[in-house]
Amino acid sequence: MRAARLIKMVLLLQSRPSMTAGELARELEVSERTVTRDAQALSEAGVPVYADRGRAGGYRLIGGYRTRLTGLARGEAEALFLSGVPGALREMGLEDAASAARLKVSAALLPSLRDASRTAAQRFHLDAPGWFKEPRTPELLPAVADAVWDDRVVRARYRRDEAGAEVERELEPYGLVLKAGVWYLCARVAGGGAHRVYRIDRFTGVEAGEERFVRDEEFDLPGFWEERAEQFARSILRAEVVLRLSPVGLRQLPYATEPVSVRAARESAGEPDEEGWVTVTLPVESEDVAYGQLFALGPEAEVLAPAGLRARFADAARRTADRYR
Repeated sequence: MRAARLIKMVLLLQSRPSMTAGELARELEVSERTVTRDAQALSEAGVPVYADRGRAGGYRLIGGYRTRLTGLARGEAEALFLSGVPGALREMGLEDAASAARLKVSAALLPSLRDASRTAAQRFHLDAPGWFKEPRTPELLPAVADAVWDDRVVRARYRRDEAGAEVERELEPYGLVLKAGVWYLCARVAGGGAHRVYRIDRFTGVEAGEERFVRDEEFDLPGFWEERAEQFARSILRAEVVLRLSPVGLRQLPYATEPVSVRAARESAGEPDEEGWVTVTLPVESEDVAYGQLFALGPEAEVLAPAGLRARFADAARRTADRYR
């Protein structure tokens, strides 16, 4: 455990000019006193860790000290090669850079670990698009990706909806997200304001100038996306359906509707009746959408309300029975 922490400390100091004891303590999840002891241990082992005293002081490596990637275990080396997503890198125009980086990492590994790239590729492949959808790479994705990497302000033309109404904005592009085969840009209007989400395939023009924006280092892309995705899922659930579900229907519900709806339904579930059925309230986008989703549950679900949706299911059940009679 300590050996792994010491290696991580050296790598952290290699990646930055200097770090305070507090910064190292947060990264390593230890106390500042432990950081002091670890720095002393590294120094005694021949690693040139130097401590700057004073309020603005910290720890740094002197003499251009670098360590090779000889401390990696096989599992760590294989995980390193899994960190890139080949298809996404290719779509962003970064395939050549990623290939060069993999070669450099392979050259730095111990000979016994240099097949890690091949063994990882044999065991894991990410296919991001959903089933029954033809994946399409947005034409302007490479230009947007370049601006994201360089922190360049872009002037973008964007279709707000399928009708084609366009707006033009100066954006500070913070990050890209690939969700179910669709690319999104998380950005904020130049000069400040809240971060927003834009579909890359709705951009009709992107021009990156020489101006760079100052990135908010507190911005957390995964956290921002998770929050916005949850908000979006909840925002479209504008109606409710009351229904009874058999034990099988309750298990199959996650395959019929959105996770947000499933969680809400399970939280609302009452006690099972004598047949094991439970009554739940399910948030839905609309009655039409609910009809298509819940039809997949067949006889394992009974709609109680609203009355109009119940009547549609009753009519569908009669017509289905007539068809098979």
